[in-house]
Amino acid sequence: MTTVISIHSFRGGTGKSNTTSNVAGHLAASGARVAVIDTDIQSPGIHVLFGFADDLDNTLNDFLWGKIPIKDAAHDVTSLIAQSTPVAEGGALYLVPSSMKAGDIARVLREGYDVGTLNDGFRDLARDLQLDYLLIDTHPGLNEETLLSITISDILLLILRPDRQDFQGTAVTVDVARKLGVPELFLVVNKVPVTTDVPDLESQMQAAYSAETAGVLPLSEEVVQNASAGLFSLTSPDHEWSKQIRRIAARVTQ
Repeated sequence: MTTVISIHSFRGGTGKSNTTSNVAGHLAASGARVAVIDTDIQSPGIHVLFGFADDLDNTLNDFLWGKIPIKDAAHDVTSLIAQSTPVAEGGALYLVPSSMKAGDIARVLREGYDVGTLNDGFRDLARDLQLDYLLIDTHPGLNEETLLSITISDILLLILRPDRQDFQGTAVTVDVARKLGVPELFLVVNKVPVTTDVPDLESQMQAAYSAETAGVLPLSEEVVQNASAGLFSLTSPDHEWSKQIRRIAARVTQ
């Protein structure tokens, strides 16, 4: 049985893709079979963290337009994480990227795509790759694709910053997710100043959203300097940011 985890934020710029890729790396390193799908088709980018150029072929777009089966859009990136950390027996990581080609993005904006086909792709990928975990990196905000991802999820990770606009938008998303009956919902607070009282912040999150905080990622100059050049939590495992990523990965596997 595949556990489906959607990683979402109400606004852009929360570090959603960076969090998704690092959590996926830890799950795979622990011996799980994991795939990440970049469904932020209008503004994709997670492929950069896995060392792909912008002109890559065999993407989610190709599947949605009927050119290839979904498994042919899954790129095996296990060797990338193996360069930084040992991968337990059976562990594997796949990435289904969205296209960064201007023509493909323009076509999506102009024509859209069938979300039913996307749902079929989720199911087929989980079966074809015998996945333990399927991580869906969503488009920010609430739209038809996001609602589909939330609806089929076993776990929803909501990423937010300690920012009033994020707090308000997250409240809306939590309400929608509960109406859709998501089994498990966790918060991840990112870009938190190092002077913050973390236990107090987590208490505020619990009071505001009645939801557990799975991780508090500190605002880190080192992470910023990494500039999407690989999975920071694997190359710098002793950093506090990396420890929080492991905390998140441990929570979603419980």
